[in-house]
Amino acid sequence: MALNLIINTSNPPLGALLAAEHVKDSVQVSVAEGKDTHLHVSDAVEFSDSNSISRYLARVAPAFGLYGANAMEQAEVDHWLEFSAQRLCGQSALTEALGELDRALSLRTFLVGHAVTLADLSVWAALKCNGGWPSQGKSFTHVNRWFFFLSSQVPFTSVGNKYSSKKATMSKSNSDEKKQDVGKFVDLPGAEMGKVVVRFPPEASGYLHIGHAKAALLNQHYQLTFKGKLIMRFDDTNPEKEKEDFEKVILEDLTMLQIHPDQFTYTSDSFPIIMQFGEQLLSEGKAYIDDTPPEQMKQEREQRVESKCRKNTVEQNMKMWGEMKTGSQFGQTCCMRAKIDMNSNNGCMRDPTLFRCKNAPHPRTGNTYKVYPTYDFACPIVDSLEGVTHALRTTEYHDRDEQFYWIIDALRLRKPYIWEYSRLNLNNTLLSKRKLTWFVEQGYVDGWDDPRFPTVRGVLRRGMTVEGLKQFIASQGGSRSVVNMEWDKIWAFNKKVIDPVTPRFTALSSSYVVPVSVPEATEEMKEVAKHPKNAEVGLKEVWYGPRVFIEGADAETFSEGEMVTFINWGNLIITKINKGADGKVVSMEARLNLENKDYKKTTKITWLADTNNAPLLPTICINYQPLITKAVITKDDNFKDYINKNSKLEEKMLGDPCLRSLKKGDMIQLQRRGFYICDQPYEPVSPHSCKESPCILLYIPDGHVKEMPTAGSKDKSKNQASKSAPVAPSNAASTSAPAPPSVSACDLFSSIVAQGETVRQLKTSLPKAPKDQVDKAVQQLLSLKAQFKKLTGTDYKPGMTPPTSDPAPPTEPTGPASCPYARVAQQGELVKKLKAEQAPKDQIDAAVKQLLALKAEFKKLTNQDYKPGMSPSNLTSAAPSPVTSFSSSSSSSSTSSSPSGLYDRVAQHGEVVRKLKSEKAPKDQIDAAVKQLLALKTEYKQITGQEYKPAAAPVQKAPAPVEKAPAPVQNSAAPSERSLFEKVSTQGELVRKLKAEKAPKDQVDDAVKTLLDLKTKYKTLTGQEYKPVAAAGATGGEDKNRKEKENKSEKQGGGGGKKGKGEKASQGKDASGGTGGSGDGQGSKKQTRLGLEAKKEENLADWYSQVITKAEMIEYYDVSGCYVLRPWSFAIWESIKEFFDREIKKLGVENCYFPMFVSQAALQKEKSHIEDFAPEVAWVTRSGKTELAEPIAVRPTSETVMYPAYAKWVQSHRDLPIKLNQWCNVVRWEFKHPQPFLRTREFLWQEGHSAFATKDEAEEEVLQILELYAKVYEELMAIPVVKGRKTEKERFAGGDYTTTVEAFISASGRAIQGATSHHLGQNFSKMFEIMFEDPKRPGEKQLAYQNSWGITTRTIGVLTMVHGDNMGLVLPPRVACLQVVIIPCGITASLPEQEKEALLTQCSKYLNRLQDAGIRVKVDLRDNYSPGWKFNHWELKGVPIRLEVGPKDMQQRQCVAVRRDSGVKITVPETEVDKELLVMLEDIQNSLFKKASADLNNSMVVADTMEQFQKELENGKIVQIPFCGGIKCEDWIKTTTAKDQDLEPGAPSMGAKSLCIPFSPLKKLQPGQMCVSGKEPAQFYTLFGRSY
Repeated sequence: MALNLIINTSNPPLGALLAAEHVKDSVQVSVAEGKDTHLHVSDAVEFSDSNSISRYLARVAPAFGLYGANAMEQAEVDHWLEFSAQRLCGQSALTEALGELDRALSLRTFLVGHAVTLADLSVWAALKCNGGWPSQGKSFTHVNRWFFFLSSQVPFTSVGNKYSSKKATMSKSNSDEKKQDVGKFVDLPGAEMGKVVVRFPPEASGYLHIGHAKAALLNQHYQLTFKGKLIMRFDDTNPEKEKEDFEKVILEDLTMLQIHPDQFTYTSDSFPIIMQFGEQLLSEGKAYIDDTPPEQMKQEREQRVESKCRKNTVEQNMKMWGEMKTGSQFGQTCCMRAKIDMNSNNGCMRDPTLFRCKNAPHPRTGNTYKVYPTYDFACPIVDSLEGVTHALRTTEYHDRDEQFYWIIDALRLRKPYIWEYSRLNLNNTLLSKRKLTWFVEQGYVDGWDDPRFPTVRGVLRRGMTVEGLKQFIASQGGSRSVVNMEWDKIWAFNKKVIDPVTPRFTALSSSYVVPVSVPEATEEMKEVAKHPKNAEVGLKEVWYGPRVFIEGADAETFSEGEMVTFINWGNLIITKINKGADGKVVSMEARLNLENKDYKKTTKITWLADTNNAPLLPTICINYQPLITKAVITKDDNFKDYINKNSKLEEKMLGDPCLRSLKKGDMIQLQRRGFYICDQPYEPVSPHSCKESPCILLYIPDGHVKEMPTAGSKDKSKNQASKSAPVAPSNAASTSAPAPPSVSACDLFSSIVAQGETVRQLKTSLPKAPKDQVDKAVQQLLSLKAQFKKLTGTDYKPGMTPPTSDPAPPTEPTGPASCPYARVAQQGELVKKLKAEQAPKDQIDAAVKQLLALKAEFKKLTNQDYKPGMSPSNLTSAAPSPVTSFSSSSSSSSTSSSPSGLYDRVAQHGEVVRKLKSEKAPKDQIDAAVKQLLALKTEYKQITGQEYKPAAAPVQKAPAPVEKAPAPVQNSAAPSERSLFEKVSTQGELVRKLKAEKAPKDQVDDAVKTLLDLKTKYKTLTGQEYKPVAAAGATGGEDKNRKEKENKSEKQGGGGGKKGKGEKASQGKDASGGTGGSGDGQGSKKQTRLGLEAKKEENLADWYSQVITKAEMIEYYDVSGCYVLRPWSFAIWESIKEFFDREIKKLGVENCYFPMFVSQAALQKEKSHIEDFAPEVAWVTRSGKTELAEPIAVRPTSETVMYPAYAKWVQSHRDLPIKLNQWCNVVRWEFKHPQPFLRTREFLWQEGHSAFATKDEAEEEVLQILELYAKVYEELMAIPVVKGRKTEKERFAGGDYTTTVEAFISASGRAIQGATSHHLGQNFSKMFEIMFEDPKRPGEKQLAYQNSWGITTRTIGVLTMVHGDNMGLVLPPRVACLQVVIIPCGITASLPEQEKEALLTQCSKYLNRLQDAGIRVKVDLRDNYSPGWKFNHWELKGVPIRLEVGPKDMQQRQCVAVRRDSGVKITVPETEVDKELLVMLEDIQNSLFKKASADLNNSMVVADTMEQFQKELENGKIVQIPFCGGIKCEDWIKTTTAKDQDLEPGAPSMGAKSLCIPFSPLKKLQPGQMCVSGKEPAQFYTLFGRSY
């Protein structure tokens, strides 16, 4: 049963959340954020109270005992639930309530019974949320003890940290006076609470980018606001683009964004019904089949020419449709088109494509279909069928809305409402999947998660937090204004999230560091706060000493005698500075001045101590620049011309030793450098590469335009910046000089505009210009503005009307060319201002059109293109000399009292009113603005005689010139032509407005008819077609062509028919987005990202790491060397435990448990024993903040823990034997490179410890246990082992001898110790006085003979490496958590519900039969994953057998079994399934053992000479050699066979070590045979090899 818990994060129901956390293993509860807290059980049942939710969850999961074990306990639980709700919610009687609670807990661990119940959950939650509890808690000892005991448990920790911090954040933000930066979310028209259904329909052809994130979060906002439903639908209409791999990627991205859809669907689920609708349109004559070649079809649509197939009969269409459905050669040349209107001004209505024929298999439907619907045809159908009430789409789809509704009307379907919002556009980046794919394929980036990419994964890898991303998207709201944004804003949001919690560390540039000698300083370590303003971040170690390093750039700014503040140390005085021949500082000397606490006027620097106790860490800091150098790539730009090929800047650093503990994804701040995220943790020398891996940090932008200072003083930084800064644009010099006093106001205005452009270019150029250069340009700009004010008496304001020149005689050439540059610049300013203020799209479009018209006029007057920043003083020479000028008075008056000027003022003031309302300004301020707007409208009516109407500007008459002059085209036309032109333009605006407002169809038709009549009159009068571009400088025609091109998006078959070879060829090299290749463009590498990316035979380390994580065996932990064992791997350990525990009990062994802590005295009793463990022992030295009187060790092994007790228990021979075993954990603090399972700081094991009266009894048990260990490996895990005795060098410290089982991993050519059984003799019994009275010699004491033996979770790692392959884990059936997984196949939307139920019932029958046969089995019924995805998932996890059951299998009364070890598919009759699978499981077990045995036999050889031994060793073999047994000889062999003594033990080039003296050697030792060293006689053949 799946339940949906909605919580209000500002007041989270901690009790209910804790209950959900406790029952999650048996009850599926999904948690989502919303306005009100409630648990939705069914349409009729819903709980809104926290205690009611908790009660319900406890009752549906009675096995957990949360509601008590009996009626009495249930009554007590009810009492405490009421107590928490009434007594602990306020402050007034809190002390009294806590007193009562303290008395109840005085003799109890839990409030009710002997385990956690709802009583504990609700009371703990109430205290956690009560602000008065922390201050009063210390007074109530028992409550305090109980509260912090529960707080340390996992469910309480996770829930408390996650949700109480959220509540704290919410309350803080609510109390903050500053208004939260959240955008305006417009209410959905016609939306009803609880009935809104929205959908997010991505195509599984790439990774989600932040544009998708905006769409997803916007849909989620409306889902939560209206308590509605969010459908996640994969658009898989194009089989060549759909990739199953990307489906999981997208789902993971949504999970990262904390988006939880209510339903998952695929468009392909509806293919059958969509085909029926297509055939319906054919039969009703609303569609036809067209075999016109694609290129010709494209031209016909552009020229509005009907296809020759448009008049096909229904029979002809049905016949051609049949060819398409079979995928015949002819069918592949056809497509289905809607019969709408080939004369429509909207290109999307000119008979768009509905179906195209693609002879390619679909990832979900296979080869079932040969025809696939276009996205534009499928989308309205599926939206209607799935109950979508509001379809949210970006404004770029606007032209397709008419087509959307035509399809709905033609098929007589329910009509969803389309709601438009603007897409997210970010500067210096691309959001096109096709272009992003090109970057990946060309190797410009590391992959889809490259930090320079705008993908969700890319920005998260670069340091963006999910919370920061959500806040940024929320700030955008549901606006329709299309705006290009800088990245600075998104990173500024992120900084707000990370700054309060990010620890501070230090790193120095390794290119120039200077040692500073501080003789009086002592080497010591102190703990300081990681964050100066947040103590909760914790403490870090800082080392101090007589020699420290500082940045060379800092050192160059110091002078002798100067006092400098060393951060986290104090003030030091520089006593001496030593410089080299090149003038650079070589070293410095300083003395401490720590008693001086005056830090106000000192230079603050970072530093690191040079000490062997904490060596500096090799670190690389990477700073990414934008991939694209141009802010906005237009349709005419080729993005490849603007690629930044130096977008990755690396700097080698010396890092703080504390950086050693960083894990991937940890965020830090390097002091004086900025925020960074750990992309690759530091790793010591690797056994594979023989090199250490530096800590790699990626710079996290913080939204600041200015870079954070790194080293040196401010002046120093400026000088360095000016040296490295790029040269300013050459035209800056001409425009930046102050204008001479004699220049006119118009020319001065132009100079200001040009200089403003120069300043903007300097600020936005890549790389950024130096600060002093920017300051100089700004200073010149201010100087020009001062001159302007002096000349005109008014301040310069961006967007103001340019001043006119003084009137001049008509004959002087000072007219139209006098200020053309200024008019263009001024209009450009206006466009920028509108975009920055996110004005409505139509207003921006109108301003852009006017700007283009002015630029066209400028070009005609000057014979050159307008360029921002060009010198206006050079324009007059290039301009044609006009005969006369227009009257300046007419132009000035037109801006104020003329109809057009007044119209503009009304429009602008309307925008002001809208802006005030959207920002929720004070009511009196809005009222005043509205009053002024009404006054302007009244004035407009008085002058024009008509009401003001948006988008209906008054017709203007051009001022009459004094004499004829060469002027722009529009001014040379007759007044009647200009008047008619204005009417056509105005009517066109009206048509656009009606369409945008979705006015009634008849009203739109009338307006279009009027427009066509006006165009006809215009043609009759002028003899040419009306063209907006030619007549008024507008770009309507270009926009139309652009929109038609853009309409051919990835989701549409082209709008004008299917895309064939001809169309693809015509698009040139970059047209990889067509049908031919975009779907396959990801390459094989991308298809494996969800599986294993490394191959076992090529990179064993990466392969192993990926297998154990992707097969869900381990989870990494925040303590290095410790790992979380997930259920999949722990089940293997349980199988081993169950088998071994059963067998040792047959030998009389009993289980027990001893403490994990060992006193120092006990540990050091057996010095030879502890000597080998000493470097690995972990010590507890502190309790809270109090140092312990004596350190306590955490057990590395338990001999010294258990044997003092043995000494007490053994007095007589009758007390023997003692055979005890414990299953526990031990800690060995490895400082080498840890590897999960193989070498970890904490691991699970069993350790047996026995004591006997005689040596024979003890030695017999040693071999019995060793045989059991061999059975664990060979019979359970199907891994062959070599049994033998360890050499003297390798035996267990303190023991007489050690026996072992050794396994071999052929992939690495290395052996690994499997388990050991030690005979301790009387060594430990002598030390711990384990003695008994000899029955044969009364009065004499005898020492006991002892053994110890153990096996660890290392076995899981051995199993993984021996049996795993390039598809993942391979589990032997006897240890597999699941032996069989049943997967139902063939469940599609077209499968009748009755057959689906029958199929699932059949799977349940198989499940029951196999369970009855003793097989561990599961049915995978997840409906949000395809069968193919499930196949890969369970193969990766290594399940021995996959059972596939489909509708056809049911009909034939059979199923298909697939073996994991070989991949062989076997058809199994339904009646024999349990018997045959039992046999198959046994065969898999045997096959795995035979394969591993063959590997071992082929890799274990004999060598009698050192030369032969080394040769075999280099071939990756383990070798049995004649050996004398001497420790020195073994050391010599290890040294001789090693290539490099400094390598990590176990690396491929590490020397060979003895593995064991085999009980059954491959060859018998000959009399007189010498050791391979040639120095001593050989004692036995010994197995040597490289080992883990």
